[in-house]
Amino acid sequence: MSFTSEKALVIVDDEKSYADLLARLLADSLRCPIRAFTRPLEALDAMPTLDAGLIVSDYYMPGINGLEFVRRLQTVAPTVPVIMITGHMMELADTDYSDLPALKTILAKPFSWRLLAEEIIRHWPEPELKRKDPASL
Repeated sequence: MSFTSEKALVIVDDEKSYADLLARLLADSLRCPIRAFTRPLEALDAMPTLDAGLIVSDYYMPGINGLEFVRRLQTVAPTVPVIMITGHMMELADTDYSDLPALKTILAKPFSWRLLAEEIIRHWPEPELKRKDPASL
């Protein structure tokens, strides 16, 4: 049985080439619409018009960092889970995240896009998010 999620995967990373690469890699494997944003405030403004299933957000971005993004997201989309990606794991190592229930996991760069896809599937809010080709991951 083929399943396509109506919910969108949202990628927020200020490096356009990186956001586009993640979107392409994940689109080849996951059956859901994918929206990429390079400005976190623009992504927050778009939330009311998106049916976001999950958000992948970079930590280190201009304007607001990923943790502030999650804090603000909780006021506009409190049930949307977030996976944080970062090349600055040391800055986040001793942080308490109890005030950020939407934050499900933090992945340190570099990471395998397959690991990211598995984390997306694991935290997806619908009962199932199918792979386009189960062998592709």
